[in-house]
Amino acid sequence: MMHALRLVVMGCALFLAVMGCGGCSARGAALSTSHPASAGGPAAPGSSRAYSLMQMNLCLSGLAECYVKVAYPAAVAEAESLIGEWHPDAVTINEACSGDAARIARRTGYHMRFSTVIYGGKAFSCIQPGGRGIFGDAVLTGAPIMNSGGHAFSAQAGIEQRRWLCVTTHDNVRVCTAHLATRGAVEVAGNQGQCRELAAILKPRRKGRAVIFGGDVNRLSSCGPAGFWRRTDATAEQDHGLQQAYGSSALRSPSVQVVSLTRSDHDVLLVGAHLARVGVGDRGSAFGGRGDRERLSTRAVR
Repeated sequence: MMHALRLVVMGCALFLAVMGCGGCSARGAALSTSHPASAGGPAAPGSSRAYSLMQMNLCLSGLAECYVKVAYPAAVAEAESLIGEWHPDAVTINEACSGDAARIARRTGYHMRFSTVIYGGKAFSCIQPGGRGIFGDAVLTGAPIMNSGGHAFSAQAGIEQRRWLCVTTHDNVRVCTAHLATRGAVEVAGNQGQCRELAAILKPRRKGRAVIFGGDVNRLSSCGPAGFWRRTDATAEQDHGLQQAYGSSALRSPSVQVVSLTRSDHDVLLVGAHLARVGVGDRGSAFGGRGDRERLSTRAVR
């Protein structure tokens, strides 16, 4: 009798797990517990849904000292795996290569925009191996991209031209990224100027939409404008605190998690929040499956 009862209980538990989890990862389920709106299904007008952003620095140029850890193409495969596991709404990538970023987007089903970073006065073709495209930053989104824009910062220092990139998706969210100059003696003035400029760039872009930023700002203090929340990778084992995310007030109750990235000199910053004022038909899950997406859209932003 007891044996039969145990079988019934186990069968019910298995049924509930299959019906309730729908194949979500243990990691995704753990982080999304802080977001009660992420249970899935369309959100009612005027309500909120969970929204998530993943920020990563992949060190893919082939020039930097950290490239030893990359063990190409292992770093690209690791990035694809993490995106596939967590299914964030947006991914911001610094120190990318255009071909590698396009491959990641294609294999994970995301839309992409890429911003070319000028190095030594010209676009730099990634090396070791070559044929991977040009060096720069990328934004990947699950939702189709309606428009995008980016430009070099006015403040510059050192051999690498630092830029910002923003995209606007069909669900009226603006996603931005930048990789600021280092705080070394040669570039520190550039970092300070770029930090101030980044705040000035983000603030007006929140009008009428949610704005979220993810990037490697190479500093511990914030570059976010007044009224934006900030979350960082302060608990990371590698270069902690330098990757930061900022969000406007339309993205509420932000939470943060740091995920290990073995093939780079930075770990992954993962931020979740409630996206307010969404309409019927928007996706409901921050870290669950997104389903079929439209065909990948790619365009370089110069």
